[in-house]
Amino acid sequence: MSFERNIQDFTYSPRVLDQESMLELIREYRIIPFFENPIAGFSVEEHTPHDLWFTEENLGPWDWKIYSVQSGDVAYGKFLWGGKAAFATVDVYRELLNWRRAQPKYAPSEDQQRILDYVAEHGSIGVAEVRKLLGIKKAAADNLLARLQMQTRLVTGDIIRVYRGVDLTYSGWQRSSFCAPESLFQDLDFPFPGFKPVSLKSSLTPQESLEYVKENVRRICGDVPEKLLSKLLE
Repeated sequence: MSFERNIQDFTYSPRVLDQESMLELIREYRIIPFFENPIAGFSVEEHTPHDLWFTEENLGPWDWKIYSVQSGDVAYGKFLWGGKAAFATVDVYRELLNWRRAQPKYAPSEDQQRILDYVAEHGSIGVAEVRKLLGIKKAAADNLLARLQMQTRLVTGDIIRVYRGVDLTYSGWQRSSFCAPESLFQDLDFPFPGFKPVSLKSSLTPQESLEYVKENVRRICGDVPEKLLSKLLE
């Protein structure tokens, strides 16, 4: 990945040491990319010690993200930087959703709408189901799902660890399913203990929602140039 770094007063802080501290960071930042990006210090990766970052001995945040996805109040998907993985607490994700869905460029295509119709009927969808539904290859299915996540019409619903071989070894291979944000955060028919349904209906205008998310990024990262914020969010 090639980009010019926006260097703020960032000091490397290896605070993500396990799944609990990773979720704590996400909840503090409220919206944060998974990987290093043009805004220095604004990623889970940069807050993780290098020896804990997805090595043969330690799967680190790659595996710990499952805990965050299953927390009940964190959205995870490819919704920042034009389709890069990120986390957001529901209150911030709601405003991103309010902005994105109001933009004509984020309207679903015909194939994307077929995926959404499938999700509306079945509750969730994975890459294999998209391939079968549309008769396409994996790369094309991945791309369609990524675009729907950018549109905030789909979000990661769950991630399942895949165990392989005669020894049933888990080496980081995972299988994700995707669902509508509404069904994940507010329309659950059988709430689990501690589940607190939220509304994804914003009280702000789409433009106000965009400014809300931008201000949250500035709260953490300082005076980020407007050009970078636009690339991050729009």
